[in-house]
This record gives sequence, C-alpha cells and structure tokens, in this order.
Amino acid sequence: MSGAHAADTDYLVRQAMNTGYQWSSLIVPPAYIAYVVARRGRADLSINRVLRATWVGGLSAVSGGGAYLRYAYSGEEAVRMKRIETAYNTSILRRNDHSTIGGVLAAVLTPAILWKRASAVNLILGGAGLGSGVGVLTHYGRTVSGDPPSKVEVIQPVAAAE
Repeated sequence: MSGAHAADTDYLVRQAMNTGYQWSSLIVPPAYIAYVVARRGRADLSINRVLRATWVGGLSAVSGGGAYLRYAYSGEEAVRMKRIETAYNTSILRRNDHSTIGGVLAAVLTPAILWKRASAVNLILGGAGLGSGVGVLTHYGRTVSGDPPSKVEVIQPVAAAE
C-alpha cells in the first residue's frame, strides 16, 4: 500500500468512525430508554444509566474495522476519489461541525445541570454523546427546513498519461 493510499484510507476510516459515533449517539438513548421501560419498568430508569448507555453505545459504534477493510483492499484511484468527494461534501462537513459543537456544549452543560444525579464520567461522556446526537438532529433539521448546505463542485483530478 502506497503512502497516499494509506493516508486516504486513514482519512476515510476516521470519517466512518465519526459517522458511526454520531448515529449511535442519536439512536442509543431512545432505544435504551424504551428497552428499560418495556422490560423492567420506569422505576429502574435513571439518568446515570441513560448517560452510561449513551457513551458506551457511542464507543462501540466507533470500531472502524469494516471501513478499514473496505478501503484498504479497494483500488487506489477509487479510494482517492472517495476521499476527495468526502472532503468536499459540505453536508458531511456541516454535520460534523454541528455534532462537535453539540458534543462540546453538552459535555460542559450536562455536568453543570445534573451534577448530583450521575457520576462525573457518565455526565461528561454521556453529555457529549447526547450533544452529538442533538447536533446531528440540528443539521438535518436545518436541511429539511430549507437551509441546505451549499453545493461545491469538485473537479476530479485526471491521472497522468503514461
């Protein structure tokens, strides 16, 4: 594997891991709440457990093994084109920005609001997960409400003639 192919693969694996964390942060909290309420009842539901499920679910979705296998064993030109498309996709960039902003804000605000209700680790990491999910919802809400990200025309590089 050439150096350029390895760099492209690393970039695409990081993007896949980021996307997995974002979707997991969006899906795990309501799924966990529904599971606990259906199986054990509302009395067993606690903020500490919801926050723990949020960050553990996000952590489990970060595994990039599948993405690595996909891109490491693909052709170098195909991986290069996918990296260029991903790097200039303004929708992905805005989703990542909203997710990061939401994660940082919630990692700070959740402990401030719920200090006595959960452990510090669950408050910070779970709050970051919840904020990441809210950031993804914000991105898609803006897109649906008529504020889509701008389109950037990507000019594909032409391979040198041999």
